[in-house]
Amino acid sequence: MVALKEQDLLAKLQDPGMKATAFHQLVITYQQMLYFHIRRIVIDHEDTDDVLQNTLLKAWKYIDQFRAQSSIKTWLYRIATNEALTFLSKKKKASFQDLNDIQNDLRHSLSEGKYIDGDEIQLKLQQAILSLPERQRLVFNMRYYDELKYDEIADILSVSTGALKASYHHAVRKIEEYLKTQS
Repeated sequence: MVALKEQDLLAKLQDPGMKATAFHQLVITYQQMLYFHIRRIVIDHEDTDDVLQNTLLKAWKYIDQFRAQSSIKTWLYRIATNEALTFLSKKKKASFQDLNDIQNDLRHSLSEGKYIDGDEIQLKLQQAILSLPERQRLVFNMRYYDELKYDEIADILSVSTGALKASYHHAVRKIEEYLKTQS
């Protein structure tokens, strides 16, 4: 059923008379999911909105080049992930900070409570996730929060499924260790 809906959406996106309406439907369908995916990477709400807007603009610009070699969802996640990582990279270069300093800033934002809702346990989990290396953090978030399958994540990040499973396993172990030391 989902594949049929996606095929229908793709057909409408390829029809010049239906393209704008179909893209609007695509935005309605995926916007919230993409927002939270991006938010877990960049943390800040305003930054997330900017990255989401860039993601959707890029999707609109390149929708005619989409060849359905993956699902629309996977394609959008790939764009969103790349846009979020590009944003963090530009932020690092603009502030002359290394990635560890940016992660410390993100952790500080979490502790101020401005950007994350939830209880103390959720805050500790988010801090543990931010302590992970970038690749492990991405894999963990996509698997744990977005409930993506390993093959979908592999398509998004252009890495092997085996490498993803190892990254996820290491991420879980590091999170468990972090939470034990924080208790």
